[in-house]
Amino acid sequence: MKKLKLQVQMTLDGFVARPDGRLDWMWLDAEADHAVYDKVIELAEQCEAILLGRKMTDEFIDHWENVYANMPESHEYVLARRMVEMRKIVFSRSQAVVNGKNVEVENGDFVAAVQKLKEQADKDLIVYGGAAFVSSLINANLIDEYYIFSNPVAIGSGLPIFTDTTRLKLIDSLAYKNGKMLNTFLPA
Repeated sequence: MKKLKLQVQMTLDGFVARPDGRLDWMWLDAEADHAVYDKVIELAEQCEAILLGRKMTDEFIDHWENVYANMPESHEYVLARRMVEMRKIVFSRSQAVVNGKNVEVENGDFVAAVQKLKEQADKDLIVYGGAAFVSSLINANLIDEYYIFSNPVAIGSGLPIFTDTTRLKLIDSLAYKNGKMLNTFLPA
């Protein structure tokens, strides 16, 4: 059985987005550390599919497809190509179709669907969000590895992914020159 990896950006006060879903705090440093992008690409290359919650899907797809189609000189281009080319499975109770390249929609029971995907996958799976979807995966004990980029910013309020006591075991920590930390955890 393959693993489901969570990769997420988080504030010091434990939020993955502002209350309205905005991520403007994520790249406050004028000079992005390209080593962060390299790590995100490395994690994505270990996986065959991206799992997404419906609420974040349109912005995710629009952003990466725009970078891929229109910004070949961007430092995000290599990551954008990977995001566009990967299979994406959107979990939704309300939509049957989502526009985008390599996108499919799963409307069934998410626990059964994720377990089936993990059993059938040739490579690991990765989830990026949204907050409510990730929280549901955590609460159902479906996340096998946590890759949490801790950002050196607090926003005061926002969307958490941890809504109940969740014990984790730290297995690695890596500091980046822009102040971000990548902490890798396993379920404890």
